[in-house]
Amino acid sequence: MTRRTPRLSRLRRVMPEGNTGGKGGRPAEARGGRPRRRGTQPKVVALGGGMGLSASLAALRRITGDLTAVVTVADDGGSSGRLRDELGVLPPGDLRKALAALCGDDDWGQTWARVIQHRFQSKGDLHEHAVGNLLIVALWEQLGDHVQALDLVGRLLGAQGRVLPMSAVPLELQALVKGHDPDRPDEVETVRGQATVALTPGEVQSVHLVPNDPPAVPEAVEAVLDADWVVLGPGSWFSSVIPHLLVPELLDALTQTKARRVLSLNLAPQPGETEGFSPQRHLEVLGRHAPKLALDVVLADEAAVPDRALLTDAAKRFGAAVELAPVARPDGTPRHDPELLAAAYDRIFRMHGRIGPWR
Repeated sequence: MTRRTPRLSRLRRVMPEGNTGGKGGRPAEARGGRPRRRGTQPKVVALGGGMGLSASLAALRRITGDLTAVVTVADDGGSSGRLRDELGVLPPGDLRKALAALCGDDDWGQTWARVIQHRFQSKGDLHEHAVGNLLIVALWEQLGDHVQALDLVGRLLGAQGRVLPMSAVPLELQALVKGHDPDRPDEVETVRGQATVALTPGEVQSVHLVPNDPPAVPEAVEAVLDADWVVLGPGSWFSSVIPHLLVPELLDALTQTKARRVLSLNLAPQPGETEGFSPQRHLEVLGRHAPKLALDVVLADEAAVPDRALLTDAAKRFGAAVELAPVARPDGTPRHDPELLAAAYDRIFRMHGRIGPWR
């Protein structure tokens, strides 16, 4: 993307530069977060996509103002897929969800979170398009720069963190699936597209990206290398979590960074791609895709782990300790509670981290 439009320079001049201090006040900082107190908070990078990453971000923004989300860009369904097919752009949907999760709890943040998540209902071409998707794509076309446009949206929303795509090119997710055709349960075939992989019948054996050597966004690599903590998961295991490990530059950064690494497990297997998976099975397939990846902590909900010894053994292969904590919402749905998850992350950062200035 190279085109720039001079009119956007006027927009940048009139965008608010700081919080006014009142309830529902305007955005805090040019990079989309509250004012950063250097040296007092951990630098955290969260990787994933969809609702899993949103849950993690909603928790992490409660405990640090130095937060960056690195988001998968392989979505090919719904509004994102339509915009991707028609305009050749990155799918904006998971980026939009991450920005909404980073909105504050004040009137300004919650109003904008609802606005960008709003979907049009009509009998025409706008049906089911999300407002935030259209806004993000419009700024990409105007600015010709993925990162600059997302930073600008973050400023508008008052987002308490930064959102980056993991790659600057749209990616196709492909999976090798055993028993995709119920009439041929032992046959392995290739299933294409993130939306299809996420709901595929059969057993997912492995996933890969097309192109198979995609370039990482430099700012995402820099953020991982500069982090104190990197959080991977929760989320759709094969379609939102593992894809980050299939971008060579990003995987190199994850293996080379001096940051501590947390893997946050899902509350329950996902129908389709991880049906019947135990907590330790999630770790096993992660290791098959990135055998050199080391972890420091594996976080799981205590009620979702039937056998702690098996999970502990699987975590040891990554060099990781297991932390069990109540992180699920009390209503019984398999969703993370942001306050409980924030408390779990905060405890991990304090108990497992190197002695840091935020302590």
